[in-house]
Amino acid sequence: MDAQRIRVLVKNNIIKLIRTPANLFMNILFPAVLTLVFGISFNDPETGMTISFTTPGLISYAIIFIIMTVAMSFTEDRESGILKRINTTQTTSSEFMGSHIISNMITSFIQVIIVVGLALLIGFRPTGNLWSYVLVFIIIGLFALIAVGLGLIVATIAKSPGAASGISFIFILPMMFFGTFMPLNSTTEIIAKFMPSAYATNALEVLFTGDNLNPVVLSGILFLSITSIIIVLIGVLLFNKLGNK
Repeated sequence: MDAQRIRVLVKNNIIKLIRTPANLFMNILFPAVLTLVFGISFNDPETGMTISFTTPGLISYAIIFIIMTVAMSFTEDRESGILKRINTTQTTSSEFMGSHIISNMITSFIQVIIVVGLALLIGFRPTGNLWSYVLVFIIIGLFALIAVGLGLIVATIAKSPGAASGISFIFILPMMFFGTFMPLNSTTEIIAKFMPSAYATNALEVLFTGDNLNPVVLSGILFLSITSIIIVLIGVLLFNKLGNK
């Protein structure tokens, strides 16, 4: 793998995100708007919907939409012939895939900075320490990897960017309703046990209180690590075999 080629590809991916209004809105502007709306309009301590409760879920909510970004990006590249042209250059598939993984992880970290930054302005007061925030970024990175892998799976199935956008919601909606800031009952808690977003949200919520050794954090990292490896491998293998045509 050539580090210079990967850097160029990552740069191009970030520029593409900025220049694509839909992706820019869903990944950067929408999380900011949602944070402000929930923080100002729905902040109700009596129901438990405080900014401290919703911030971890808002972070997970933002990262979930990387699924759509990746799916649409790869289908657009395939539709425009970019993937075929790349296959005729010295750029390898691992470099191309790696650049997308890196650029989307960078995007997820930017999302976190935006959400947490705005949440701090409207009352969010985390009590974690330095190690807490290191673990926060590990959780975010693992969850972003899962989102990238799911995006590749969608890109394998979808034949156009529009189809990719719609199919993405097969993965987005369950994780959104059963693993972000939506209150759960005894039934939905069972469903949430299978949602990566629930593990990410629960771990982030605990880490922001500074309880780094809580079993919720350890089980979250373990679940997300195993799931990210499996999902990314499936996504890469499927796309290389069926979607890169």
